[in-house]
Amino acid sequence: MQICLQVAQISEKMEWMKQSTLPLFLRLYSLLTWAGTPLLWGLLRWRLWRGKEDRTRLFERMGYASVARPQGYLLWFHAASVGEANSVLSLIQTLRHQYPTLNMLITTGTLTSARLLAERLPKGVIHQFIPLDSPLAAGRFIAHWHPNMALWVESELWPNLLNKATHAGTKLWLINARMSDRSFSRWQKSPATIQTLLSYFEKIFAGSEPDAKRISSLMHYPVTSIGNLKYDTPPLPADHEALAQLQEQLAGRVVWLASSTHPGEEVMAAEAHRRMAQKHANLLTIIVPRHPARGPAIAEMLQRGGWQVSLRSQYDAITEYTQIYIADTLGELGLFYRACPVVFIGGSLVPHGGQNPLEPARLGGAILAGLYMHNFSEICHVLESAGGLSRVLGVEDLSQAVMTLLDDANERQKRGQAAKEAVEAKGGALQHLTDMLAEPLSITVRTSHGKAA
Repeated sequence: MQICLQVAQISEKMEWMKQSTLPLFLRLYSLLTWAGTPLLWGLLRWRLWRGKEDRTRLFERMGYASVARPQGYLLWFHAASVGEANSVLSLIQTLRHQYPTLNMLITTGTLTSARLLAERLPKGVIHQFIPLDSPLAAGRFIAHWHPNMALWVESELWPNLLNKATHAGTKLWLINARMSDRSFSRWQKSPATIQTLLSYFEKIFAGSEPDAKRISSLMHYPVTSIGNLKYDTPPLPADHEALAQLQEQLAGRVVWLASSTHPGEEVMAAEAHRRMAQKHANLLTIIVPRHPARGPAIAEMLQRGGWQVSLRSQYDAITEYTQIYIADTLGELGLFYRACPVVFIGGSLVPHGGQNPLEPARLGGAILAGLYMHNFSEICHVLESAGGLSRVLGVEDLSQAVMTLLDDANERQKRGQAAKEAVEAKGGALQHLTDMLAEPLSITVRTSHGKAA
């Protein structure tokens, strides 16, 4: 048995390497990921130690499914993390309504996205962690699930998975495709590699016209933009009782929100608070860290600096003495966007690339962001052009901009309304994509329930 397994693995490697049409980089990538398979369990244990993996579902990361494949046609979504998963939730819900018997699978690669989907996926839609991109793990995954069609979201392209899916006959579409200026510059140096990866997709729909132009330039044929699915995502949910309780605790306080912050930005938010508190003694700064697990460490750091800090994960109350409230819980961002009229978008004062400004825009927040918003450059351009988002350069700029908005209710409401209307005007991608999926998914109507297509 062991000898047979080894022979099969060697045969699999040779089959891939024989594809002489593949660019050298992809052949080397396949060889290295195949040879590195024994090291993958060590990588997973290291990630588990860092809190980045689910101990009970580690086998999924090696391509071993934790549930049986349902019989019938299977549509597979792949979304890298929370942002991409959020962008396709409305599509999944729409398809569930239109095709009640359609089997759907969604894969993601992060714990936060898995927790989000556990709460928001329609009943019957399966979630699995994406396998690590080794030929063996990818092969196991595709052999078990054998998806009829796959919709990959945005820009995460795993060579081994794409190769295995293509050779298994899976129809691949790339939706909401994204190609930043930075990625475009890098791929221009390796055109054969990106052309091969993108050629696995039967259809590519870019999230914006600039993305479409960059992808078209690399592929040497036109790529269509049908708009960005993120504009069609509904507002983040909020528990009504929790919102009422929060608003009661915030009564009489001047409040602003630093949302989805990254290391370094919490100190900046605290310093901005210090400057604004000279005028507003009852100021409360709410910080929602991008990674909630950082909450206790952020609180400890700020407490050492002399701040009065309350921690939501510890059920700390917001008292009259609380200066900074760390909201380190998962799935409650919609709560704080509704409670805070002024929002700073994290990941933008440090060179990360920013977080999604559409989430507060849908709820009418007056939005501020730093210069490092390249992950959402097109969306920021739309919001800035409408007057719904302003840039800040640093702590001094941030404190002045927040204080201006806190002091001027008319300006605050004007900017919030501008942001909300700009988002609503850009919707429509969801309907376009649903219409285009009607033909390939019509097989679900013709296929009898319980019989694999």
